[in-house]
Amino acid sequence: MSTKAVVGAPAAGGGVVVEVREKKGSLRAAIPTMPFPLAVICLFLNTFIPGLGTFISAFTVLCGAPSELVAQRGVCCVFLLNVAAALIQILTAIIMVGWIMSIFWGMDMVILASEYWITWDGEGGTWSSWPVSIDHMGWGGRDMVILASEY
Repeated sequence: MSTKAVVGAPAAGGGVVVEVREKKGSLRAAIPTMPFPLAVICLFLNTFIPGLGTFISAFTVLCGAPSELVAQRGVCCVFLLNVAAALIQILTAIIMVGWIMSIFWGMDMVILASEYWITWDGEGGTWSSWPVSIDHMGWGGRDMVILASEY
C-alpha cells in the first residue's frame, strides 16, 4: 500500500504533513461492506476454506452491498473483481499465500462491516444501518457510539 502525504504538519524528515491518504488497489477497493454477522461468517469461511468467504461476498455486491468501486466501475465489474480475488486465494492456497491472503481479506470485511451499526426498527419492521465511529474511552469503560453525520 502506498500513502500520499500532503504538506501542513510536522513529519519525521523535517517536512510538514497535513493529511495522509491510503491508496487502495482495485481488488482491495472492491471488497463490499456487508452486514457485520455476514462479514464474520465470511472471515470464518476464509480461515478454514480459503477463498470461499470471498466468493460468497462477491454475491453481496449483486444484492446491493456498497463498495468503493461500484460508482466508478459498476456492479458487474466489482462482482468479477471479487470472484477473481476468490480464485487467486483458492489457486495460491497450496503455497500458503492464498490462505494468508484469504484470512486478511476476511479481516478487511469485518473491519468494513464494523463501521456500520445495524438496528431493528420495531415500528416499521425494517433493518437500517447507520455509519458510526466508536469511542472506546467512553463513560464507565463502555463503548460510546457516535453517529457519523457525513452519511
